[in-house]
Amino acid sequence: MSGGSWMEESSTCLLGAVAGDISGSVYEFAAPKSSDFTLFTPSSQITDNSILTLVVADAILQKCSCRDCIQDYARAYPGKGYGGFFRRWIQADDPQPYNSYGNGSAMRVSALGWAFNMVEDVLREAEASAAVTHSHPESIKGAQPVALAVFFARQRVARDAVRKEITGRFGYDLSPTLEDIRPGYHFDETCPGTVPQAITASLESEDFEDAIRKATSLGGDADTLAAIFVSIAEAYFGGVPASLVVEVQKRLPPELWMLVERFRQKYLYPDVHIHSLVIE
Repeated sequence: MSGGSWMEESSTCLLGAVAGDISGSVYEFAAPKSSDFTLFTPSSQITDNSILTLVVADAILQKCSCRDCIQDYARAYPGKGYGGFFRRWIQADDPQPYNSYGNGSAMRVSALGWAFNMVEDVLREAEASAAVTHSHPESIKGAQPVALAVFFARQRVARDAVRKEITGRFGYDLSPTLEDIRPGYHFDETCPGTVPQAITASLESEDFEDAIRKATSLGGDADTLAAIFVSIAEAYFGGVPASLVVEVQKRLPPELWMLVERFRQKYLYPDVHIHSLVIE
């Protein structure tokens, strides 16, 4: 695939999904059909999207079981908006996948697009991370293109080529524009009702903030849409702007902030630290 006009380097990774999640958290059931809204409010907070994204990152760093890591984190950070089936899975002695085709598999995979350097590896690991809970084929199908889109963004693959590749591999129709989608779109927690729309939005964004605004303005499952959408945009647009990094840091527990930093040191720039971007 040919390269596009994306920035040569990115100054953050993983924070895109978290920023999108936090911004969308207050609009989950009342998303505006407009891009004119406050990005971060006093009520904005991390939800299951952030927690589970960071779980997968930690599992990569520790080379540990994704199943065990997810269960440990979800128990350590309760009450973050987990779905009913997932809440039962968290408490099980021997948790088994429950054949869901919800979008929970897709919102947590962005770390895989940063950590692996071959398409086959990204696809394999995305399937594995999804299957521990969301074993339905549509959830596995939903997780893979999100991780792949992050990977392609890192590789500076042209957006038209990304659209063609994802359509060809997964059969998603990415031809409708956001203007086509927005009027009839509604709350939808499934992968088929979330992933194509989020990828479409990411391919239309003009900059990082525009990505958050476009994701939320679709209406629907705003925090998950934004977590997926903005994780891709982070790789497109050179990272999360410093002014928004500050807002994320305010709302992320210190131990999770340090996890982001460890992941960044390993997979982005070993000699640069996230906290150096933040005005203390």
